[in-house]
Amino acid sequence: MSEINFERRTLLVGGGAFAAAGFSGLAMPARASGVAATPSMRGGANNYMPGAPIVERIGGGGFWMTGTVRRAGDGAPLPGQRIQIWAHTTEGSERDAHSHGATLTDANGTFRLEMPQIVPALGQAHAHLAYDSGEYDTVFLRPLLASAKDASLEAHFILQPV
Repeated sequence: MSEINFERRTLLVGGGAFAAAGFSGLAMPARASGVAATPSMRGGANNYMPGAPIVERIGGGGFWMTGTVRRAGDGAPLPGQRIQIWAHTTEGSERDAHSHGATLTDANGTFRLEMPQIVPALGQAHAHLAYDSGEYDTVFLRPLLASAKDASLEAHFILQPV
């Protein structure tokens, strides 16, 4: 059987390094790092109309579009960000101006906008969302509904500062 030779110097240096690494981790607050920005999705900008008005609701409602907006890097929520939403619904095509509207994120970076039921267009029930306000890189999303019968859909943005 082999012997392990513990010298005082080895124990002090190793123990000191372990303590420094452990204590420094305890002293520093936990932070999200390296949160990657959301890339624009192919087809996300289809039928985009710049400057859609901020609205309380699009059309008669009944379907909820929700999500969050956070900053790339640290993942901090971004309040007051304008998100534009449009879709092919029971009340109109995604080309129709009345099918477009925008909302702002709340203090937690969350947005929520009621709109008419989304229906399939080109075989897929989907929504379009855009962040296009200029403080961060523009991002277009085109999330799909799991089922055309779904009454809500979530989309999440992680924005890269310009």
